[in-house]
Amino acid sequence: MDMKQTLAELTGKELSACSNQEVYLALMTLVQRESAQRVTPVTGRKLYYISAEFLIGKLLSNNLINLGLYDAVRDTLAAAGKSLSEIEEVEPEPSLGNGGLGRLAACFLDSLATLRLPGDGIGLRYHFGLFRQSLKEGVQTEMPDPWLTEQSWAQRTETTYPVMLAGKTFQARLYRLAVTGFEGRTNTLNLFDLDTVEEGIVHDGIAFDKTDIDKNLTLFLYPDDSDEAGRRLRVYQQYLMVSAGAQLILQECAARGCNYHDLADYAAIQINDTHPSMVIPELIRLLGEKGVAFDEAVEIVTKTCAYTNHTILAEALEKWPRSYLEAVVPQIMPIIEKLDALARTRTQDESLAIIDAEDRVHMAHMDIHFTHSTNGVAELHTEILKTTELHGFYTLYPEKFNNKTNGITFRRWLLECNPALTERIKSHIGTGFYKNADELEALLPLADDPAARKEFADVKAQNKVTLAEWLKRVQGVEVNPAAMFDIQSKRLHEYKRQQLNLLYLIHQYHEIKAGHLPPVPLVSIFGAKAAPAYIIAKDIIHALLTLSKVIAADPEVSRWLQVVFIENYNVTAAEKLIPACDLSEQISLASKEASGTGNMKFMLNGAVTLGTMDGANVEIFRQVGSENIYVFGQTAEQVIRHYAQQDYCAAEWYHADANIKRAIDFLTDPLMLKAGREENLTRLRDELIQKDWFQTLPDFNSYVVRKGQALADYGCNPEAWAKKCVVNIAKAGLFSSDRTIAEYNRDIWHLAKA
Repeated sequence: MDMKQTLAELTGKELSACSNQEVYLALMTLVQRESAQRVTPVTGRKLYYISAEFLIGKLLSNNLINLGLYDAVRDTLAAAGKSLSEIEEVEPEPSLGNGGLGRLAACFLDSLATLRLPGDGIGLRYHFGLFRQSLKEGVQTEMPDPWLTEQSWAQRTETTYPVMLAGKTFQARLYRLAVTGFEGRTNTLNLFDLDTVEEGIVHDGIAFDKTDIDKNLTLFLYPDDSDEAGRRLRVYQQYLMVSAGAQLILQECAARGCNYHDLADYAAIQINDTHPSMVIPELIRLLGEKGVAFDEAVEIVTKTCAYTNHTILAEALEKWPRSYLEAVVPQIMPIIEKLDALARTRTQDESLAIIDAEDRVHMAHMDIHFTHSTNGVAELHTEILKTTELHGFYTLYPEKFNNKTNGITFRRWLLECNPALTERIKSHIGTGFYKNADELEALLPLADDPAARKEFADVKAQNKVTLAEWLKRVQGVEVNPAAMFDIQSKRLHEYKRQQLNLLYLIHQYHEIKAGHLPPVPLVSIFGAKAAPAYIIAKDIIHALLTLSKVIAADPEVSRWLQVVFIENYNVTAAEKLIPACDLSEQISLASKEASGTGNMKFMLNGAVTLGTMDGANVEIFRQVGSENIYVFGQTAEQVIRHYAQQDYCAAEWYHADANIKRAIDFLTDPLMLKAGREENLTRLRDELIQKDWFQTLPDFNSYVVRKGQALADYGCNPEAWAKKCVVNIAKAGLFSSDRTIAEYNRDIWHLAKA
């Protein structure tokens, strides 16, 4: 197509005379029109991927790349004096997800469409997402994160589905968002909302009446569950999603000829974590309304549904009090009770029951009993599920358990966010890696080529300058691009151990004060949100912000050390940070991180991992070899043994190690108390000494040593460091979500390409 003429037609005037907003809306229309041309009929099974989160990020550039329009649009705009990157700034980031769970779901939708597999997403149309994070006065405060505008990628339909909640019928409105694949088909992300939701009821940050369901149901992702009203609201949300979704699925399948008895021939349903678990009893209920007997409906649903487990943390496996479900969704409680009775005929093990002795309904237990597949998301994670956390279920259903190591879409996390690196790779190996990430392996010989290493190092250096400029513009923070950029960006949770990084930074502060200077300056960058009710996580954020002030005020230390916290970390920020990272922090407590996908994104963009042998780090280690990753800390087996024997005592480590004691005590040093809040800092200090649930202290010394080695290698041997970076890029192909989706399809879904 003639892009200049097309855009002129869509805007109604010369491009040079258009505002960025006008151009953005024209490009949205262009994308929607072109993506509609790639919708193809479904034959055989279709996947429905149900997830509470879809962290899709800004869509304009990703869609232009996938539709093959990016270069033409960029060049046409440039000729008219317009910048595509500036027009991208107009686009609001969709507030539909928070962390890895949602970003994974977004990558999976991209890969499904790229591989020409019929697969749609089902979720909720949140108005304010999780929240917008503000870091004023050194503490996290939460504000609404509005993103919905009159012109939106998620287009309103006239389709509604009745959903019964607490005896009242609500109408779930369907919104449809086109998902384009790279040189592939167009699928759909189906999002449900209520017309009655009122954004204006939110006040004082993110407070609202949690009992006014008509007005609040889709306001926020994961509403604060620190009280009973918040926990019940989560049940309302989850049932709205699965009931409307199940009705959509049955309607679409019937339109293609399904008679409901053969539903498994028409639909595959993937339950992404436990949030959508109620789709199982809801589908059984709906099939019963269609005349299908209970026993047959159970068999149909089991054949249709599969479950992905994303956690090893017991508290993250949802358990709802029976009373909540009886109050909110009484129509499915008799079905859940019958499923519990049926499960009890298969095992005498009370720990595997769906309804336990305390009248709690275990969603993960229902998922495993009444789906045909349960998968973990990294090799280590799956093995821990089989041998420890879900061992009883594995013994009962060994054939159901399988592993599907997570992946990322290279179109978003390389082509879009790092065009300079993409061009360098393309100049050496062509463009085959766009769709076949395994072709990156052809870069491996370049790791021994000084000229090629310099090319890649120059790209990294320029990306660091770009990040420095962005930080200056967005946060008013100046950083030194010649320093090592050390980045830990992920959800703020104690098991991910931002507190370990914090203690290291305090240790470095003292070492520099003592005259032990590092081989190169270090800029330590954090990006994370803490759940509003997660007090200790918010204390960690406060401690990091306070330490950053103390360091910045010390001219002796600030030459060598700087701490930066990214406010309101999201996909847009990630696309700036990841290409510029030198050292990727993946320091979760071994055995607690299911997979991680940030580790894959950093690796793909030429960062070197500093990590524990946890989650997908294990597979990264296997890919790159011990010389191209910095591993430290306890093994998963050691950690699991400590938990089993309950023999870990943080206070013993605190009193026995002078460096640990110095770092922890500094949290309440007069310098810190002057710059921060005594209540927060004291509470965190006491938590580390008295509890330290995620065993920070035993890993402290090995972390200090390995991070010190990374600093030395980076500062003293840049040629060797550059080699590590090239090896990481070359070995990243395994972690493509295209590979992950192909494995899901081969082993679980059995979809036909269309």
